[in-house]
Amino acid sequence: MNPPRVLITDDVHEVLPKGLEKLGYHLIYRPNITLEEVHDVVHEFEGLVINSKIIVDKELMDKAQLLRWVGRLGSGLEIVDQAYAKTKNVAILSSPAGNAPAVGEHALAMLLALSNKILLGDQQVREMNWDREAARGWELKYRTVGIIGYGHTGPAFAKTLRGFENPVLAYDKYRSNFTDSTPWVTAAKSAEEVFAKADILSLHLPLTSETIGYLGEEAIFCSKPGVIILNTSRGKAIDLEALLKGLKSGHVAGACLDVFPNEKTDTYSAHERELYTQLASFQNVVLSPHVAGWTVESKRDLAKIVLEKVRATIQAT
Repeated sequence: MNPPRVLITDDVHEVLPKGLEKLGYHLIYRPNITLEEVHDVVHEFEGLVINSKIIVDKELMDKAQLLRWVGRLGSGLEIVDQAYAKTKNVAILSSPAGNAPAVGEHALAMLLALSNKILLGDQQVREMNWDREAARGWELKYRTVGIIGYGHTGPAFAKTLRGFENPVLAYDKYRSNFTDSTPWVTAAKSAEEVFAKADILSLHLPLTSETIGYLGEEAIFCSKPGVIILNTSRGKAIDLEALLKGLKSGHVAGACLDVFPNEKTDTYSAHERELYTQLASFQNVVLSPHVAGWTVESKRDLAKIVLEKVRATIQAT
């Protein structure tokens, strides 16, 4: 009998392919495979390992007659039709805990770069210019941080803040007693409470119909004047036009963005290109290319978690 086959569709730490082979799988490792190519061959595989480029929808699953499980290297499951997967008895194995610490550290790094004007200071020194007053920063200790969404990355960010001794508020619509693991964090009764009290507002939300445009013009201008906005979750959670309006008016004193509504620059419309040009012109904005969860350690940890979940799935059947 031929061993069951697994298709790995993205670059992955060696711990996962080695572990899957020990479990008896025959691996096909194609990190550069396209979605169209996956559709052509998915019928051959019992397992599928994906990152973000492969959309596991009804069409693909109907072609995958042998499919038993999908391993997601990361947390975002908007690319998977989970309800349909359940009807097909396909286990969806995500690994949000694998890169949550990395996201927490990256959010803090961006915030400190903004608060301490690191980008400006770096530019000054490279130009042999010591304008210390222009590069004067501000301290987190005296600011309240508000966290919206407290699943995996929200608590990870809260843990990085503990040493600063600043107040931290958190709100999660779908969880109760969610601050038990971080008792120094205060659970807010509503998002509106966080908006009203937070000097720094950090989003840690999945992409759902509820969270698209979550921070629009109304929410931004209901927030505390001078608010700093961080987003390391999903780009579509923030309305960029509303954010730009807040930055131009001064109501938003700064922003740190690792994610954007559209990250495929070759598809930008003229309007999108104008929005991003405006965003990049602000010195009180820190940007990074969707790498918050993209560290050496998270690559390993994501692979380890998916492997353990595959092992558990096999043992349960």
